[in-house]
Amino acid sequence: MANIIHGNQDGENGENQSYKIPGRGTVSRPKLAKEVDQGKHPNFHTIKVGNKKFVRANPDNKKKNNVDPNQS
Repeated sequence: MANIIHGNQDGENGENQSYKIPGRGTVSRPKLAKEVDQGKHPNFHTIKVGNKKFVRANPDNKKKNNVDPNQS
């Protein structure tokens, strides 16, 4: 279960094709989306844009919890 997930903005137009999880490394978008949908990361959900699923943090008004590559 990850509490912190950073988007890598490595796809076309800056979309996240992979995500970085501290202590685990880089995980592909499809793999992480599947894990989130299976409930393995309860603080996150997926959204579907076109035919692709992307991972998003559940809202809680804390900027540090957003999926953002510029957070430390």
